[in-house]
Amino acid sequence: MKTFLFCTLLLLSLQLCGQGLETVSLPNAYNNETVSLAQYTVPVVVIFTSNECPFDNYYKTRIKEMIAAYQGKVQFVLVNSNQDPQESIEKMAIHNADLGIPYLADKEQQAMDIVGARKSPEAFLLKKEGDKLMLQYSGAIDDNPQVASAVKQSFLKDAIDRVLSGTKIDVNNNRAVGCTIKKK
Repeated sequence: MKTFLFCTLLLLSLQLCGQGLETVSLPNAYNNETVSLAQYTVPVVVIFTSNECPFDNYYKTRIKEMIAAYQGKVQFVLVNSNQDPQESIEKMAIHNADLGIPYLADKEQQAMDIVGARKSPEAFLLKKEGDKLMLQYSGAIDDNPQVASAVKQSFLKDAIDRVLSGTKIDVNNNRAVGCTIKKK
């Protein structure tokens, strides 16, 4: 049963790649301004994250490095869809502010449902084509969540580089490892 469910989710994720996605507007925990992913003209990396998951902390430095490396070329945003009290908008406002990117509250889990996010951290690379956001990549940031120095494959970085160069992404979905985002 677990294998069937995993295969169904993987198939759904693969079907989403290359298709237009519905957009939502979410509040930024840092300033309460509403942000819509459709407002960005450059590719957008959406990383579902949380305040409490240890895997999110393992990736914080790597995410910060990617933000700096792609500044002006790619927009990064964090999204928190968790419902636990420690994941409130007020508590979100004190986390990850040093990254200098929007931290969006998805407490109704609309964005999570649209892209099929299930883990924290889980990355989604979107590219605007006309008036639609097209999913280019989803899943793991790289192949080693706990030890940055042992990373052999940087899935998200590779996907970003391919989108920016206009070449086809070889693998558009890699299973994310992290904390499960509980459905409300």
